[in-house]
Amino acid sequence: MIVNKQNLSTLYVAIKTAFNKGLKSNEVLWSRVATEVPSSTKEESYKWLGQFPRLQKWIGDRVIKNLKAHSYSITNEKFESTVAIPRDDIEDDTYGVFTPLFEEMGYSALTHPDELVFGLLAKGFDELCYDGQNFFDTDHKVGDTSVSNMQAGSGVPWFLLDTNRPLKPIIFQKRRDYDLKARQDDTSEAVWSRDEFEYGVDARVNAGFGLWQLAFGSKADLTSANFDTAMESMMGLKSDEGRPLGVRPNLLVVGPKNRAKANRVIEVMNEEGGASNPNYKAVEVLVVSWLD
Repeated sequence: MIVNKQNLSTLYVAIKTAFNKGLKSNEVLWSRVATEVPSSTKEESYKWLGQFPRLQKWIGDRVIKNLKAHSYSITNEKFESTVAIPRDDIEDDTYGVFTPLFEEMGYSALTHPDELVFGLLAKGFDELCYDGQNFFDTDHKVGDTSVSNMQAGSGVPWFLLDTNRPLKPIIFQKRRDYDLKARQDDTSEAVWSRDEFEYGVDARVNAGFGLWQLAFGSKADLTSANFDTAMESMMGLKSDEGRPLGVRPNLLVVGPKNRAKANRVIEVMNEEGGASNPNYKAVEVLVVSWLD
């Protein structure tokens, strides 16, 4: 192939097509547990987190609830992946071998939010959320009491979530979507110095914690008894005024190491000995490779 502007433009169309194919090649998982929030600036503040504006009977004047000013924000981060194709490969018409690479680049862009969201969930025992406590903690303040949304232990973590609400346990913040760009100008530094044409994907995004009330993290063994404790804890949560929050856990998130245990707790109809499993199909099991 003659390396000129027209042929490079045709090549970019082929590369973009392969990238877009990878970008649509699989079902994303992050949207199951995270709410996407568009961002219009470097950093977004979430001072309103933790408010559950439930309805009450209207007697006399309206009861105005002032939103608590929590100091919690998510800063957008830049991510990129770039590859170079030598001019010789284009001239020799061997660039076709790179097509799977760009399809894989699209797949990487598609699943990058999965990596961010579930990676953050795994860090919830050690990183702070909007109330100044670790996302999974034994000391979340609710009114005058302390509430726990975790089980201590030394095992492989597992997570019980309520993802039924508009605001989910995790926030995925997007400032600029994933997009493929090219440097194909003969005057570019890459072409002049290294005789290479560069192609890269980049985005400005980040993940942060939403409502701790909608998530329970455990490092205890994944057994029916510990699962029951997590369910009861979440479903019994109340607001600062003492009203039930109506939390309904519906998703058990585990890594590959807990897959078999999760299936024994949730997917098996009968326990050992033949008794009915009270937790059969109580929630959906989601196995995520981004977790241990």
